[in-house]
Amino acid sequence: MISFFLFPDLESLEDLISILIMATTACFIIVSRNDIPIYEAEVGVAAKREDAAQLHQFILHAALDIVQDLAWTTSAMYLKSVDRFNELVVSVYVTAGHTRLMLLHDSRNDDGIKSFFQEVHELYIKTLLNPLYLPGSRITSSHFDTKVRALARKYL
Repeated sequence: MISFFLFPDLESLEDLISILIMATTACFIIVSRNDIPIYEAEVGVAAKREDAAQLHQFILHAALDIVQDLAWTTSAMYLKSVDRFNELVVSVYVTAGHTRLMLLHDSRNDDGIKSFFQEVHELYIKTLLNPLYLPGSRITSSHFDTKVRALARKYL
């Protein structure tokens, strides 16, 4: 019932599920070590709906606790799938500085997802090296956004 509280325009659980299963869904977010989202992008081909975007953010935010626990139990950067919600899976890549790259998706392409994370991590490092970027602040670069979306089309 919490979903109806968060999304009052939904009339039934079927409406909520239909939002999630429309088409290829992929929502990508970068979360700083202080749990502040510094970059967000809907990179799937699903129809863009405001309530679906809010639900995706809610699912990714709910997975942060799981990610925090897993990050300290393994030395691997790519944590694969850490959480599920219906047909959607949350995959995570944790950097050495404990920045989390999180992807909510409905695909099963683990190799493509891992490659996507590795290349976005490299792009993120280049952004950190920019003297005009303040680490931990929101990434507003259109170049960064364009590159992330191109990588999503390539790998997801």
